[in-house]
Amino acid sequence: MFIMHENEDIKTMFTRFTNITNALQALDKIYTNSEMVRKIPRCLPKSWMQKVTAIEEAKDLNTLSLEDLLGSLLTYELSIKKKDDDEEKDKRMKKVVALMSFTNEETEDDSDEELALITRKFKRFLTNKKKFGGKLYKKTNPKKGENQA
Repeated sequence: MFIMHENEDIKTMFTRFTNITNALQALDKIYTNSEMVRKIPRCLPKSWMQKVTAIEEAKDLNTLSLEDLLGSLLTYELSIKKKDDDEEKDKRMKKVVALMSFTNEETEDDSDEELALITRKFKRFLTNKKKFGGKLYKKTNPKKGENQA
């Protein structure tokens, strides 16, 4: 039974299909256009069933040419690839945002540690000031010559 292989594109599958039908034609087994148009949708994977149903309902398979069917399938394949590429791009963007968020968390942790260090040093400063009596040194005002606290 002829089926589309996994990770095979429409163009490659259609080339294989054409080679098989040409070889059968050499053996005097000739398929009509209508028969070939009906065989191709049956060989597609389940992920293509939406498109197959849409083609079957929108177009008459008895009058649809093989080239029109191929064009429709190629167009659908391109839209699938574009959608997959967009989703992959979105995933990469989300990873970058997550990484940036992780970096920001590290920065916040570093800021908290720095604040804790500054607080400890300030407490030591106040403690040392009390040990020395907590006296303020008097400065002289150069204009008036008076001592100020």
